Amino acid sequence: MDVFKNKKERVAVYIDGSNFYNYLKDEEINFPKGTKFDFKSFVDFLVGNERECVSRRYYTGVFRNIDGSEKTNKLVKGQQKFFTNIQKDGFVIKRGRIMPFGSAYKEKGTDVKISVDLIVGAVDNLYDTAILVSSDTDLIPAIRYIKYRKKKLEYVG
Repeated sequence: MDVFKNKKERVAVYIDGSNFYNYLKDEEINFPKGTKFDFKSFVDFLVGNERECVSRRYYTGVFRNIDGSEKTNKLVKGQQKFFTNIQKDGFVIKRGRIMPFGSAYKEKGTDVKISVDLIVGAVDNLYDTAILVSSDTDLIPAIRYIKYRKKKLEYVG
C-alpha cells in the first residue's frame, strides 16, 4: 500500500507586497472606500481545495518615522495595523527596508529575501509547488534554480 498516495501537494505562497500593490495601482484597480484586499481569500483561491498551503509569506519594505512627520507616522501606524491583520490570517511578514531615493522612496532587501526563501524551500523540500506573486525580474535566477531542483512554480504577475 502506498502511504503517500493520498498526500496533498504542498504549496508555499510568496507575495512581493510592494510589487503587487504597485501592480494594482498601475492597473487602476480600486477598492471601494473602507474595503480592504482579502489576502487570505486570495491565497486560498490560488492554492485551491485539492492542495495544502504550507506557507504564506508576505514581503515588503518597512516604513520608519525618521523625519518625525505626521505623514510618516500615519504611514508607519497603517503599515503596522496591516501587518497585524495579515499575521492573524497565518502570514509570515518578511521585512525589507524603505530608503530615501531623491524625492521618493525605494524598497531594498525584499528581492533577496524572496530569492533566498524560494531556494531554501526547494533545497530543504519544504514545498512541492511555489506560487510567486510578483513581476520582478530580479527573481529570475531563483526561479531557474527551483525549477532545476524539480519544484513546480506558478507565477502570478
